[in-house]
Amino acid sequence: MTRVLVVEDDPQLVRALVINMQVRRYEVEAASDGATALRLAAARRPDVVILDLGLPDMDGVDVITALRGWSRVPVLVLSARQGSDEKVAALDAGADDYITKPFSMDELMARLRAAVRRVEETPLAPETTVVETDEFTVDLLAKKVVRGCHDVRLTPTEWHLLEILITNPGRLVTQKYLLQEVWGVSQSNKTNYLRVYMAQLRRKLEADPSHPRHLITEPGMGYRFEG
Repeated sequence: MTRVLVVEDDPQLVRALVINMQVRRYEVEAASDGATALRLAAARRPDVVILDLGLPDMDGVDVITALRGWSRVPVLVLSARQGSDEKVAALDAGADDYITKPFSMDELMARLRAAVRRVEETPLAPETTVVETDEFTVDLLAKKVVRGCHDVRLTPTEWHLLEILITNPGRLVTQKYLLQEVWGVSQSNKTNYLRVYMAQLRRKLEADPSHPRHLITEPGMGYRFEG
């Protein structure tokens, strides 16, 4: 049974979440503040954490940072904060997804199932050197991409972007992280770099660049590789 830790200080919302998840056969525990959440996470080792950012004793981003010091448990942020800065801060701290309140319970459950699937799927092991999709194959060791039996010529920048995304399968990689890793900058006004290079990668790798299947944009936040 999948164990879920709900970190939320609104008792009515906690009750609704617990009821909905128990009906779907999840094992659920709840914490109303950050300190309790961290203690339960260490003791119970949940499979997924659903986290509000506005906690009475500490900011939810600090909870994520503390968790990431020792755990890779998927963290789904559930917050009333809708600004892009808040979303980016949570994702950069290590959150796996961000859902804004008010929210659809069906959507939350779908994202929870997706997080559980990503954990259950075999992660990219350090010794893995070849990643295959329906459209193209990437050899990470040889730094080579093949599509339809032909080598795809990538620039060093295009390769660096692709390598980061492919080695984080299913995980949202923020614009800030990519800008820092590839160009050494984190300014939001440089996101046009990303748009240009991601468009070039899609033209070279996707069957339909305008409707990509593998190099996915998360508007205002970043990009995700889906195998």
